[in-house]
Amino acid sequence: MRVLIVDDEHLARAVLREYLTAHADVEIVGECANGFEAVKAIAELDPQLVFLDIQMPKLDGFEVVELAGSKPHYIFATAYDQFALRAFEVHALDYLLKPFSRARLGEALAQARLRNAQPAQIEAVVKEAAARHTPLERILIRDGARVHVVPTASVDYIEAQDDYVAVCADGRQYLKLGSLAELEAQLDPAVFVRIHRSHIVNLGAIARIEPVSKDSHCAVLKSGVKLPISRSGYQRIRELLA
Repeated sequence: MRVLIVDDEHLARAVLREYLTAHADVEIVGECANGFEAVKAIAELDPQLVFLDIQMPKLDGFEVVELAGSKPHYIFATAYDQFALRAFEVHALDYLLKPFSRARLGEALAQARLRNAQPAQIEAVVKEAAARHTPLERILIRDGARVHVVPTASVDYIEAQDDYVAVCADGRQYLKLGSLAELEAQLDPAVFVRIHRSHIVNLGAIARIEPVSKDSHCAVLKSGVKLPISRSGYQRIRELLA
């Protein structure tokens, strides 16, 4: 089994490397100290299994999964239990809480050998972490070989465009593959509101709400952009701005 270790702490990588050497069927094909290195290594080294820290410089573990894709299996190894819910959502094989034992690592490897993402191993941690699910703080957008990291605080609005969403931030527009509903579920509902079937807006970017006709309105942003507001969207925005 070809394994890649990703952790920004040298000691954590060393411990994991030591534990893994006891398993004859494991071949460590590489080690990475940050998310950008990990995405590159996954593409070049083609590991079957990635042990992945979550809080790292440049890109976090979930962003690595988003960019690198689901071809390898992932086991998250972290000191924080609050990310377990998201690990479950991206179909992680297991979720190891540091410091973990050799025996616990052996259980995780057994899951990897079965090539079957069983949620039972992390359900207990998931239940505890569900209430602490945190909104997305930045959005990753691929642009050819480049990756744009857009802080959600800088996003004015997001617009659905066929199979893509257009993320509009700081006067620029970025196209990201995916649906508006998928992105909406990850954003802070106290900051971002779905005002129309095709638009999500950052409340802080709104300058005013204007009537368009007797029963319709639009949101005028500080940038001057005007966005349509549906009837249900108008009710949501009134409640949040009240």
